[in-house]
Amino acid sequence: MTDREPQPHTPFRPERVSHPMPPTVPTGLRLELSRARLLPGRADEHRQWMQELTDRYDECLDTLPAERAAFEATFRHTEADGSEWMYHLQLIGEDGRGLDTSNPVDAAHEAWARRVKEAGWEELRPVFMLAPQHIMDALTHWGRTGTP
Repeated sequence: MTDREPQPHTPFRPERVSHPMPPTVPTGLRLELSRARLLPGRADEHRQWMQELTDRYDECLDTLPAERAAFEATFRHTEADGSEWMYHLQLIGEDGRGLDTSNPVDAAHEAWARRVKEAGWEELRPVFMLAPQHIMDALTHWGRTGTP
C-alpha cells in the first residue's frame, strides 16, 4: 500500500438545468454560463473551431437576432487534472432560438461541437449581473426583440 496523493479529477455532469434568474437579470432575459469538457486530444481542434467562428464573424453576427443573443463569449480552461474545458457565457432573450442548422455557419458550429467536446453542458447557477443602465437597456431591448 502506498501513501500517494490521489490524483485530481474533475467530473463532468452534463444536465440542462433552467436555473432561476437573480433579480439583477432583467425580466425576459437569461444569463447562462455553461461548461463542457473537451474530448481528450482535441485542444487543437478546439482552436480551429474558434478560428473558424472568428473567420466567419459576420455570419455569426447574422445569427444573433433569431437567437436573441445580446452577448456571447467562449473561454477555455485547463483543470488541475489536465482536462481541457470550454465555457460559454451568454445573455439571451427567453424567446430566442438555439442553433439553426439549416444555416451553414450554425451547421458547421454544431459539427465542431460533436467532434471536439463531450455531449451536453453543465449549467452554472447565475447569482448576479451588473451593467450601466444604458447598456442594460440596450441588452434588454436586443434580448427581447433581436433588433437594435
